Amino acid sequence: MTRNEVEHTEDGRYIVVRGRRWRATDPSIPDTLRTELVSALMTGRRLVKSEGDAARVMVHDAKTALGERGDPWWDPTEEGTRNRLAATIRTLLRSRGEGSICPSDAARTVGGEQWRELMDTARQVALDLRADGVVAITQRGRVVSGADIRGPIRIVAADALDFRPPTDGSVARD
Repeated sequence: MTRNEVEHTEDGRYIVVRGRRWRATDPSIPDTLRTELVSALMTGRRLVKSEGDAARVMVHDAKTALGERGDPWWDPTEEGTRNRLAATIRTLLRSRGEGSICPSDAARTVGGEQWRELMDTARQVALDLRADGVVAITQRGRVVSGADIRGPIRIVAADALDFRPPTDGSVARD
Protein backbone atom coordinates (compact mmCIF):
# COMPACT_ATOMS: atom_id res chain seq x y z
CA MET A 1 0.00 0.00 0.00
CA THR A 2 1.37 3.41 -0.98
CA ARG A 3 1.22 6.50 1.19
CA ASN A 4 -1.90 7.88 -0.57
CA GLU A 5 -3.87 4.64 -0.50
CA VAL A 6 -6.32 4.19 2.33
CA GLU A 7 -7.34 0.87 3.78
CA HIS A 8 -11.10 0.26 3.73
CA THR A 9 -13.15 -2.26 5.64
CA GLU A 10 -14.61 -5.07 3.52
CA ASP A 11 -18.01 -3.38 3.30
CA GLY A 12 -16.40 -0.08 2.18
CA ARG A 13 -18.16 1.89 4.89
CA TYR A 14 -15.06 2.75 6.91
CA ILE A 15 -11.42 3.61 6.38
CA VAL A 16 -8.71 2.48 8.76
CA VAL A 17 -6.00 4.95 9.72
CA ARG A 18 -3.29 3.84 12.17
CA GLY A 19 -5.59 1.11 13.44
CA ARG A 20 -8.52 3.46 14.03
CA ARG A 21 -11.75 3.14 12.06
CA TRP A 22 -13.34 6.28 10.54
CA ARG A 23 -16.49 6.54 8.44
CA ALA A 24 -15.68 6.69 4.74
CA THR A 25 -16.94 9.37 2.39
CA ASP A 26 -20.16 8.45 0.59
CA PRO A 27 -18.92 6.85 -2.66
CA SER A 28 -22.04 7.92 -4.59
CA ILE A 29 -21.10 11.64 -4.51
CA PRO A 30 -20.21 12.80 -8.05
CA ASP A 31 -16.48 13.50 -8.38
CA THR A 32 -16.81 17.23 -9.10
CA LEU A 33 -18.98 17.78 -6.03
CA ARG A 34 -16.78 15.53 -3.87
CA THR A 35 -13.72 17.55 -4.92
CA GLU A 36 -15.47 20.82 -4.03
CA LEU A 37 -16.63 19.48 -0.65
CA VAL A 38 -13.17 18.10 0.22
CA SER A 39 -11.64 21.46 -0.72
CA ALA A 40 -14.14 23.20 1.59
CA LEU A 41 -13.27 20.72 4.36
CA MET A 42 -9.54 21.42 3.97
CA THR A 43 -10.17 25.18 3.99
CA GLY A 44 -12.14 24.81 7.22
CA ARG A 45 -9.42 22.68 8.80
CA ARG A 46 -6.76 25.27 7.91
CA LEU A 47 -8.86 28.03 9.49
CA VAL A 48 -9.55 26.25 12.79
CA LYS A 49 -6.38 27.63 14.40
CA SER A 50 -7.16 31.27 13.52
CA GLU A 51 -10.99 31.26 13.38
CA GLY A 52 -11.87 28.72 16.08
CA ASP A 53 -15.54 27.78 16.38
CA ALA A 54 -16.54 29.48 13.12
CA ALA A 55 -14.16 27.19 11.22
CA ARG A 56 -15.27 24.15 13.22
CA VAL A 57 -18.80 24.74 11.90
CA MET A 58 -17.36 24.72 8.38
CA VAL A 59 -15.55 21.44 9.06
CA HIS A 60 -18.64 19.86 10.58
CA ASP A 61 -20.86 20.89 7.66
CA ALA A 62 -18.35 19.61 5.09
CA LYS A 63 -17.92 16.28 6.88
CA THR A 64 -21.70 15.92 7.17
CA ALA A 65 -22.12 16.73 3.46
CA LEU A 66 -19.51 14.10 2.61
CA GLY A 67 -21.42 11.55 4.69
CA GLU A 68 -18.66 11.23 7.28
CA ARG A 69 -20.85 12.55 10.12
CA GLY A 70 -24.53 12.34 10.95
CA ASP A 71 -26.66 9.40 9.89
CA PRO A 72 -24.72 6.73 8.00
CA TRP A 73 -24.94 7.30 4.23
CA TRP A 74 -25.77 3.63 3.73
CA ASP A 75 -28.78 3.78 6.08
CA PRO A 76 -30.26 7.29 5.87
CA THR A 77 -33.27 8.53 7.82
CA GLU A 78 -35.57 11.35 6.75
CA GLU A 79 -34.16 13.69 9.40
CA GLY A 80 -30.59 12.66 8.61
CA THR A 81 -31.18 13.29 4.91
CA ARG A 82 -32.56 16.75 5.62
CA ASN A 83 -29.60 17.55 7.90
CA ARG A 84 -27.16 16.37 5.26
CA LEU A 85 -28.90 18.40 2.54
CA ALA A 86 -28.72 21.52 4.73
CA ALA A 87 -25.03 20.94 5.48
CA THR A 88 -24.37 20.40 1.77
CA ILE A 89 -26.14 23.63 0.81
CA ARG A 90 -24.22 25.64 3.42
CA THR A 91 -20.88 24.07 2.43
CA LEU A 92 -21.35 24.57 -1.31
CA LEU A 93 -22.42 28.18 -0.78
CA ARG A 94 -19.34 28.88 1.36
CA SER A 95 -17.22 27.26 -1.32
CA ARG A 96 -18.73 29.38 -4.11
CA GLY A 97 -18.57 32.69 -2.28
CA GLU A 98 -21.05 35.05 -3.93
CA GLY A 99 -22.08 32.39 -6.45
CA SER A 100 -25.23 30.32 -6.33
CA ILE A 101 -26.13 26.65 -6.32
CA CYS A 102 -29.05 24.66 -7.65
CA PRO A 103 -30.98 22.41 -5.26
CA SER A 104 -29.91 19.56 -7.56
CA ASP A 105 -26.28 20.07 -6.43
CA ALA A 106 -27.31 19.12 -2.90
CA ALA A 107 -29.64 16.34 -4.10
CA ARG A 108 -26.87 14.81 -6.26
CA THR A 109 -24.47 14.89 -3.32
CA VAL A 110 -26.86 13.19 -0.91
CA GLY A 111 -28.97 11.03 -3.22
CA GLY A 112 -26.48 9.38 -5.52
CA GLU A 113 -28.24 7.82 -8.53
CA GLN A 114 -31.64 8.48 -6.92
CA TRP A 115 -30.99 12.22 -6.59
CA ARG A 116 -34.17 13.17 -8.46
CA GLU A 117 -36.22 11.62 -5.66
CA LEU A 118 -34.65 14.19 -3.28
CA MET A 119 -35.40 17.31 -5.31
CA ASP A 120 -38.60 18.24 -3.45
CA THR A 121 -36.83 17.68 -0.11
CA ALA A 122 -33.82 19.73 -1.24
CA ARG A 123 -36.09 22.61 -2.25
CA GLN A 124 -37.93 22.40 1.09
CA VAL A 125 -34.64 22.40 3.02
CA ALA A 126 -33.61 25.50 1.04
CA LEU A 127 -36.89 27.17 2.02
CA ASP A 128 -36.26 26.24 5.67
CA LEU A 129 -32.76 27.73 5.47
CA ARG A 130 -34.27 30.86 3.92
CA ALA A 131 -36.73 31.14 6.84
CA ASP A 132 -33.71 30.95 9.18
CA GLY A 133 -32.02 33.80 7.27
CA VAL A 134 -29.17 31.59 6.02
CA VAL A 135 -29.96 31.65 2.29
CA ALA A 136 -32.03 33.53 -0.25
CA ILE A 137 -33.93 31.93 -3.13
CA THR A 138 -33.71 33.48 -6.58
CA GLN A 139 -35.44 32.99 -9.91
CA ARG A 140 -34.12 34.70 -13.02
CA GLY A 141 -31.71 36.66 -10.82
CA ARG A 142 -34.38 38.08 -8.52
CA VAL A 143 -34.92 37.19 -4.88
CA VAL A 144 -38.32 35.54 -4.38
CA SER A 145 -40.36 34.79 -1.30
CA GLY A 146 -43.26 32.54 -0.46
CA ALA A 147 -43.39 28.77 -0.22
CA ASP A 148 -45.26 28.14 -3.48
CA ILE A 149 -42.35 28.74 -5.85
CA ARG A 150 -42.70 27.08 -9.24
CA GLY A 151 -39.92 26.43 -11.72
CA PRO A 152 -36.14 26.48 -11.47
CA ILE A 153 -34.56 28.22 -8.51
CA ARG A 154 -31.07 29.10 -7.38
CA ILE A 155 -29.87 29.32 -3.80
CA VAL A 156 -27.50 32.06 -2.66
CA ALA A 157 -25.97 32.84 0.70
CA ALA A 158 -28.09 35.45 2.44
CA ASP A 159 -25.05 37.47 3.45
CA ALA A 160 -23.94 37.62 -0.21
CA LEU A 161 -27.06 39.72 -0.88
CA ASP A 162 -27.32 41.30 2.56
CA PHE A 163 -30.69 39.55 2.59
CA ARG A 164 -33.12 39.54 5.51
CA PRO A 165 -36.22 37.39 5.17
CA PRO A 166 -39.38 39.49 4.85
CA THR A 167 -41.88 39.16 7.65
CA ASP A 168 -44.90 40.11 5.56
CA GLY A 169 -44.42 37.56 2.75
CA SER A 170 -43.35 40.20 0.21
CA VAL A 171 -40.34 40.02 -2.09
CA ALA A 172 -37.29 41.26 -0.21
CA ARG A 173 -35.34 42.60 -3.20
CA ASP A 174 -35.79 43.47 -6.85
